[in-house]
Amino acid sequence: MQPKQTRFTTIDEYIATFPAEIQKLLAEMRATIHAAAPQAEEKISYQMPTFYLKGNLVHFAAFKNHIGFYPTSSGIQAFKKELSPCESSKGAVRFPLGKPLPLELVRLIVEFRAAENLKKDEAKR
Repeated sequence: MQPKQTRFTTIDEYIATFPAEIQKLLAEMRATIHAAAPQAEEKISYQMPTFYLKGNLVHFAAFKNHIGFYPTSSGIQAFKKELSPCESSKGAVRFPLGKPLPLELVRLIVEFRAAENLKKDEAKR
């Protein structure tokens, strides 16, 4: 499943291109990420919904058979055990459609990434 539109400027535009059931999942991901890192800014990066906090925090996107979640390699490594039931790679995890999203795990990963980005930014000062 690819979005009908190819150039997005907002997360709302991105989400609106999908069927209602996928929009619901994307909205849940967005709300969970926002709640875990309320100070993060929303933007589109790599034509995917992105949250930015002193650098890219996480990305997410919808595909034909899964919701992709991209918390960088550090986010994957830190939660390797918890993510083991999911298909993943160095910087991505795939949550299959038809199964509930692990929103509590997403929240924990986003909180970890936010702390990591803030710590990295503080070290630069």
